[in-house]
Amino acid sequence: MTNDFSRDVLICGAGAAGLTLAIELARRGVSFWLIEKLDDPFRGSRGKGIQPRTQEVFEDLGILDRVVSVGGFYPKQREYRGDGHYADTDVVEAVPATPSEPYHLPLMVPQFLTERVMRERLAELGARPEFGTELVGFEQDTDGVTARLATRSGEQTVRVHWLVGTDGGRSFVRHALGIDFPGKTLGVRAIVADVTLSGLSRDVWHRFGEGDMQRQISACPLAGTDLFQLQGLVPLEGDIDLSPAGFTSLLAARTGRRDILVQAVSWASAFTMNARLADRYRVGRVFLAGDAAHIHPPTGGQGLNTSVQDAYNLGWKLACVISGAPATLLDSYEAERRPVAQAMLGLSTGLLDAMKRGEMRRGRDVHQLDIGYPESSLALEKPERTGGLLAGDRAPDAPIRGAAGQAMRLFDLLRGPHWTLIVFEGDRGTVVPRAGLHIHAIGQKRDLIDDAGHFRNAYAPLVGDWFLIRPDGYVGAIVGADELPSLEAYLAGVGLGAEATAHV
Repeated sequence: MTNDFSRDVLICGAGAAGLTLAIELARRGVSFWLIEKLDDPFRGSRGKGIQPRTQEVFEDLGILDRVVSVGGFYPKQREYRGDGHYADTDVVEAVPATPSEPYHLPLMVPQFLTERVMRERLAELGARPEFGTELVGFEQDTDGVTARLATRSGEQTVRVHWLVGTDGGRSFVRHALGIDFPGKTLGVRAIVADVTLSGLSRDVWHRFGEGDMQRQISACPLAGTDLFQLQGLVPLEGDIDLSPAGFTSLLAARTGRRDILVQAVSWASAFTMNARLADRYRVGRVFLAGDAAHIHPPTGGQGLNTSVQDAYNLGWKLACVISGAPATLLDSYEAERRPVAQAMLGLSTGLLDAMKRGEMRRGRDVHQLDIGYPESSLALEKPERTGGLLAGDRAPDAPIRGAAGQAMRLFDLLRGPHWTLIVFEGDRGTVVPRAGLHIHAIGQKRDLIDDAGHFRNAYAPLVGDWFLIRPDGYVGAIVGADELPSLEAYLAGVGLGAEATAHV
């Protein structure tokens, strides 16, 4: 078998998960192919909700402001009653942001706009998707993966160290690996469509027939566009007319109004809802991420977010291993992400049941800020903590001040592909500097000053405590002043051992 590797990684599927992984690898200097069998980018709004935790991820990737600028926030929802009256309510609980959680409101950004921003970011990093390129076969051995691609100019064979399937619910990669995809069909079929229409205002999300499985339909103005997204339950059997006339007729039948007219359909889909989770996320040198690993009902706006965070978790680990970290680091990917998907399936299915009853309300549980990996092999505490922030938790933000006087946020220091090590009221020089690790001391007469106590409130440090924060913004280790040998062992296990020391 030839070992003439074309690139380090082949990413199959250029949706949100594939683009996230590509950005993660590109900003770390890892070579890759990003292929997509479609000839053009996806043009639907399907995954339109960007949850607060994903907003933090996008901030780290350098795209949050752009994503906000092309989209917006959710309007109130207007539920129409049978007597013609209506009530306006919030789609999500309006909870103010805090110093430790700077984003508390989901964004509404049509998926095609989110992915366009991601492609722009990827282009800045010197890469782009290869559209019209399909993975048609692959074989792996101990050294790498040989993949056959069908391109516009003919078949091509490439050799890579790793393959990642981000190719959706009907994943070719998952099928080729023979990974089971157990779960259930939920007995619900729905339509989703992006349309141009008249007769409804754009200041609210119009909802008709809530709690009536036969009459439910909604029209949500899509932020950043002049389109509405139509959503509605439809019979399990039979053809659905997805034309402008078909949607106009459906709206008239369900709302009792003749003034709502659909002029054009930009994108439409009729689908049966499923909840399924892959038995495995990895076979050898091949991984699954995103919808290739889990599918679920769209209730709760969890899908695109979970997919992005899968890739965010896998990307830095692949890059570390390619740079020389122990290959066992990759074992933590499935161990951390599969339980998250399992919980997400339960949440989305529960919200679907609530939607059927006309009772769906979205609270903190959909924000994904409480996702963590406390049971992970990458979570170290010495001594063990009994409360407050724990290893494996999301690292909180905190407004702080630099010694030079300028205000900043802790997230400013975390942004980028590096690890971050912070000591509280201790000597940062105790740990030797090395490539890929940024070391800071926080306290009086240190390089960071916690004037308002936000760091102390969020991290509950003791004098001399060290906090190691992973590249994906989770706390990897919390160790006391007397536990530096444990910290050094941890750093060696992720490829940041003392031998990585920079010459200073």
